[in-house]
Amino acid sequence: MSLSITYARAQLGVAAPLVTVETHLANGLPAFNIVGLPEAAVRESRDRVRSAIINSHFEFPQRRITVNLAPADLPKAGGRYDLAIALGVLAASGQIPGETLEQFEFIGELALSGGLRPVPGGLPAAMACGDSGRTLVISAESAPEAALIKTPVKSANSLLQVCAQLHGREPLPDAVGDESIEEALYADLADVRGQLKARRALEVAAAGSHNLLFYGPPGTGKTMLASRLPGILPPLTERERIEVAALYSSAGLARESQRPFRAPHHSASPTALVGGGSNPRPGEISLAHRGVLFLDEMPEFPRAALEILREPLENGEVRISRARAQVTFPAQFQLVAAMNPCPCGYLGESRCRCTPDQIDRYRNKLSGPLLDRIDMQVEVASMSAAQLQDSPAGESSAVVRERVRNARKQQIQRQGKINGELQGSELDEHCRLGKAESALLRASVEKLGLSARSYHRVLRVARTLADLSEQEHVGTAHIAEALAYRNLDRKTVIPA
Repeated sequence: MSLSITYARAQLGVAAPLVTVETHLANGLPAFNIVGLPEAAVRESRDRVRSAIINSHFEFPQRRITVNLAPADLPKAGGRYDLAIALGVLAASGQIPGETLEQFEFIGELALSGGLRPVPGGLPAAMACGDSGRTLVISAESAPEAALIKTPVKSANSLLQVCAQLHGREPLPDAVGDESIEEALYADLADVRGQLKARRALEVAAAGSHNLLFYGPPGTGKTMLASRLPGILPPLTERERIEVAALYSSAGLARESQRPFRAPHHSASPTALVGGGSNPRPGEISLAHRGVLFLDEMPEFPRAALEILREPLENGEVRISRARAQVTFPAQFQLVAAMNPCPCGYLGESRCRCTPDQIDRYRNKLSGPLLDRIDMQVEVASMSAAQLQDSPAGESSAVVRERVRNARKQQIQRQGKINGELQGSELDEHCRLGKAESALLRASVEKLGLSARSYHRVLRVARTLADLSEQEHVGTAHIAEALAYRNLDRKTVIPA
């Protein structure tokens, strides 16, 4: 009887728990059994492994083979265990040395020819493998992604190539990460004519990472403005790039080196937004991590889908619970949304035929708790043809981005985080108000009936306004402007 042990990595959200692959060969009728909570794709690896071993010119043992994927209570899915299982069979049958397997972890799906195919989750696996002190062996196609972090990663094209490494005959090449960052080709803010208040609000939202809602008639430029937001945000830091790349790797998507901009259709389900599935995958709000989530026609989204945003907007993460596992995905995104003032979009004009009840139902699709979490609610008014023609081109994205970068630099130096992330005592410390400012804010909160959450969000926006004007303390002008950005907290008169 022979026993071998190899190591692989499972995929559980953005985590990569260790899986020990134990292979046992015993006498008896030929059989090949895989245990350890394998799903269908893992059970089917028996046929892939058998063909890959034979086509790589090794002998497939005609004995009773039992493969245990430990821990037994962790669900195993996908073809990522093929390589580790094949090497376990070869080591247990004495065709490759088993003593060198301890130094490596193996991830890859096998083709029938013995070639290695890529699998999702290469970067999280490389991060976890680096912590264990072993070297990760992965397919050549997945290697550049896995090599983004400075841990030992080897790339291979076939099972035969991996066996040559284990025999000490031909070392596997080190994986080389693709660290080039393509310059993002975002639309320029200079394309937006007029709309000075909306442009100002967009700059403030970018500077402090505040959530923003544009509302106004169709065709006023709400979507156009929102699509310009990524172009005025500073580039991702190295740590943020790794976070985003790990998320996209776990979802099996191409690596994102710039701030993500996700714009799901309004028919998206709650699961599409938050993520899920039997083997949980990140949804749109996690794929927008460190970037922008844009919801166009926000009231047209299903109510359940909108309400599911409330906790991630506060906590910066989303936790998905399933019968077999709990997975936490990061979701520190900046929400930007757009909506019309009424179902037809032309409230106050002669062509509007919406009744007060219809308007109330339309607006009530956005609950109070959700609106509370949107720092800035800004009207985008319609413009006449003459105004469009006479309005000069505004500042370019590059000019605005420099101001945003400087404001964020002040925030990081002062408090170690962006204003939009300030909580509790941090607000008291970094947003101190004088007597005049306190009196203005207190009176305004009481008159408008703002909640405690809205009060704190006004403070954060005021702090950002002070940073943009390079002032150390928050003044009455900053408080007044921050309050002016909460238009939907006021009672709006609906024409009869």
